[in-house]
Amino acid sequence: MNAFDFLTPDRIKKPGEGITMMLDKGMGLIAVEDLMELASEYVDLAKLGWGTSAVHDREIIKEKVETYLSYGVTPYPGGTLLEVAYLQKKLDQFLDEAQKLGFGAIEISDGSVDMPRTEREKIISEVKNRGFMVITEVGKKDPTKDAQFTPYDRVRMVNFDLEAGADKVLIEAREGGKGIGIYDGNGKVKEDDVEIFIENTNINNIIWEAPQKDQQVYLILKFGSNVNLGNIPPEELTALETMRLGLRGDTLGKVNL
Repeated sequence: MNAFDFLTPDRIKKPGEGITMMLDKGMGLIAVEDLMELASEYVDLAKLGWGTSAVHDREIIKEKVETYLSYGVTPYPGGTLLEVAYLQKKLDQFLDEAQKLGFGAIEISDGSVDMPRTEREKIISEVKNRGFMVITEVGKKDPTKDAQFTPYDRVRMVNFDLEAGADKVLIEAREGGKGIGIYDGNGKVKEDDVEIFIENTNINNIIWEAPQKDQQVYLILKFGSNVNLGNIPPEELTALETMRLGLRGDTLGKVNL
């Protein structure tokens, strides 16, 4: 039982909703264990950001993966690592190693590379057939390139990935959440873009990368406490959950549980 349990509302989630994806940029084993003991019930996915899992000892990565899994959290390597494997024509080796390490999901992105849709579809299918959860990402890392996409372009890419077999689609925002995807150069949500998503795709299949507090607040108030959010810093997991539950001033009396 939590402290002050009588003041805390229940957040009841249906499968596939209310997902929180945390960004692990290179946490140590003790830090992961401590965080999971405290807040594992508030996180569903742990992304080992970009290529970070390739620069640490293999046994440490394996142990981190096992720790996440033991707390019911699905870990996965960042999409940039798959892009590196794609460029080097080593996708099979990459997926073999991901399976041996115990990762439960794979992110398929083309944020820094050019990947034809036929190739993307093929990779989604292969990853799915290997038994991984498939998470794709829509958007480019370079703000100049990302700005070339209209909201309708992004919607088409989201729907393409879902039809190809993706379980969830991330909307790129990077670690900073500025000048990418649905955010302007100051990190403010472009509300008209969000409305286009609402009208043209299934929002429950989207994970909005939202590293900034104001972005998280906007999306919670817009879609309710069970909106899917990603790129959450580890130290913000508890704070995010309080906002989902209306236990912080930003959402107190406003949140739709």
